[in-house]
Amino acid sequence: MAVLSYNEILPKKVIDYNNEPYEVLSSHIFRMQMRKPVNQTKLRHLVSGKVIEISFHQNESVKEADVETMQAVYLYTNRGESWFAEDGNPKNRFSFPDDTVADKTKWLVANAPVEVLLYEEKPVTIKTAIKADIKVVDAPPAVKGDTAQGGTKQVTLESGAILNVPLFINEGDILRVNTDTGEYVERMEKAK
Repeated sequence: MAVLSYNEILPKKVIDYNNEPYEVLSSHIFRMQMRKPVNQTKLRHLVSGKVIEISFHQNESVKEADVETMQAVYLYTNRGESWFAEDGNPKNRFSFPDDTVADKTKWLVANAPVEVLLYEEKPVTIKTAIKADIKVVDAPPAVKGDTAQGGTKQVTLESGAILNVPLFINEGDILRVNTDTGEYVERMEKAK
């Protein structure tokens, strides 16, 4: 594990802060008047997802977390737990409480590939692709003259997520969704 000085704590790095793994979301180094420089950061706890703001001073350093990755597949979500299996080794199954990964699993269908972050050889969280292609399973018909609300409607996706989309989207279409923002990007394939 590398030791990072205050100015090396940059976005996308994973650090050990109070013996817990945190991902650096943002950092801003600045100097106020005659004081020494400070790195103001936003950190997200890898397990709970809680975001905190911490300022690191010039004389402070922090250890880079020993985080490894493993390829896995999403199996299902049941009774408040989301289950995954190691890719190529289906006997190695593990779960996360659904409330910690629900924002990511709502865009996943069975057997979708995910990347699992391991901290001290234990799975702590998952990373999904930024964009996912998902099939529409339920779409209400577009009613002529129904554009007063900006021309959108709600559809249900194969993963169970509900999404606002343009009126021309139909059942059976395959949509590209931004999994970070939860927004419709484009229609990839029209229903046959």
